[in-house]
Amino acid sequence: MLKLPPLSLYIHIPWCVQKCPYCDFNSHAQKGDIPSTEYVDHLLADLDADVALTSGREIGTIFIGGGTPSLLSAEGMQRLMDGVRARLPVAADAEVTMEANPGTVEADRFSAYQRAGINRISIGVQSFSAEKLTRLGRIHGPEEAKRAAHLAQGLGLRSFNLDLMHGLPDQSLEEALDDLRQAIELNPPHLSWYQLTIEPNTLFGSRPPKLPDDDALWDIFQRGDELLRAAGYQQYETSAYAKSGYQCQHNLNYWRFGDYLGIGCGAHGKVTFEDGRILRTAKTRHPRGYMQRRYLDKQHEVENDDRPFEFFMNRFRLLEPTPRAEFQLYTGLGEEVIRAQLDEALAQNYIVETDEYWQITEHGKLFLNSLLELFL
Repeated sequence: MLKLPPLSLYIHIPWCVQKCPYCDFNSHAQKGDIPSTEYVDHLLADLDADVALTSGREIGTIFIGGGTPSLLSAEGMQRLMDGVRARLPVAADAEVTMEANPGTVEADRFSAYQRAGINRISIGVQSFSAEKLTRLGRIHGPEEAKRAAHLAQGLGLRSFNLDLMHGLPDQSLEEALDDLRQAIELNPPHLSWYQLTIEPNTLFGSRPPKLPDDDALWDIFQRGDELLRAAGYQQYETSAYAKSGYQCQHNLNYWRFGDYLGIGCGAHGKVTFEDGRILRTAKTRHPRGYMQRRYLDKQHEVENDDRPFEFFMNRFRLLEPTPRAEFQLYTGLGEEVIRAQLDEALAQNYIVETDEYWQITEHGKLFLNSLLELFL
C-alpha cells in the first residue's frame, strides 16, 4: 500500500509565434490561426481517457504550459476550464497557472482568462535588454515585458511570476544584475531566475553562442542571490525565488514527488495507485498525430530499482527538508535499500540527516548531479 500524494493537472499548448534558438520544449511555430476549438476538443478527449486513473481524487493545482498558451482564444480557454471542471473535482482554492509571452499579453484577453479561472500567470520575460532579447529570438521588447507585469498586478490575481534568464550570450555581470534589478522593481511575488543552457536539437545547439565562463556565472549567481534576498525573496528551489507564501504550488507538488495528469502534445504524467504501482505516461508529441486522436504515446510502471533516484531527483531540487517518512510512504520501499547511498552522501557533506528529515547542504547544492548519481 502506498500513500497517494496530492494530484495536479498539466495541460500543454504546443504553439508559439516563433521558435526561440535556445528552446528544446515541445513547441511548434504557429502557421496561421491556432485551431483553438479543435485542440480543446482533443485535450478534453485526452482527459476523458485519463480520468479513470484518478479514482475520483481532487485536483489541487493546474498548470497550462507551452509553447505560448496565451495564444489560445479566450473562448477556447473558457471551454477548456469548464471541461476540466466537468470531468474532475478541482479544489475550490486551486492554484491555476498559465504561461504567457509578453508579446501576446492583452488586457481584455487576460481579464477573460481570469474569468475562466486562471489565477496566476507566468510571464516569459527572459531579459530587459533589447539586444539580448533579439539574440534570444524573443518577439517582445523590454517595454512590453514591463507592461505585461503591470497588467498582471492590476488584475488582482493570486500571484504572478516573471521568468528571467542569466548567463546569456556575451552577458556581463552588470548586465545580468541590471536585468534582475528591473525585475525586482516590478515587485512580482515569484521570480524564476535560471541559467541559459545550450541544449542539443536547438539552433544554439548547432551554432553555440559565446556564453560567460564558469567563474563569471558563479559571480552572477552569488551577486544576484544577494540582490534577491535583500529584496525579500527566498530561494526555495534550484532556480526559483518567492516572497513568503508565494511559492508555486504546482511546481512544489512535482518536486515533492506528487502525482499529476498530463494532457496535450508531449505532456508527461505520474500517477500512484494504492496497490503500490506508480505509472508514468507520455502523450504524442506532434500536433499532427495528437489531433488524429492518438493521444497516448507510451506508458510504463516505475520499477522498485528506479524509485529512489526518481524520489530524490525531485526532492533534492527543493531546499526544504525532506521528511524521512515520505520515502517509504511514496515509494513503498524501506530506508535500508538506500542506507549505503545516504551514508556516502553524508560522508561527502552533500546532505545532513536528523531523526525526522534529510536536507541538502550548501555544498550539496553545488554538486547536485553527483549527489543524485549515488541513487542511480
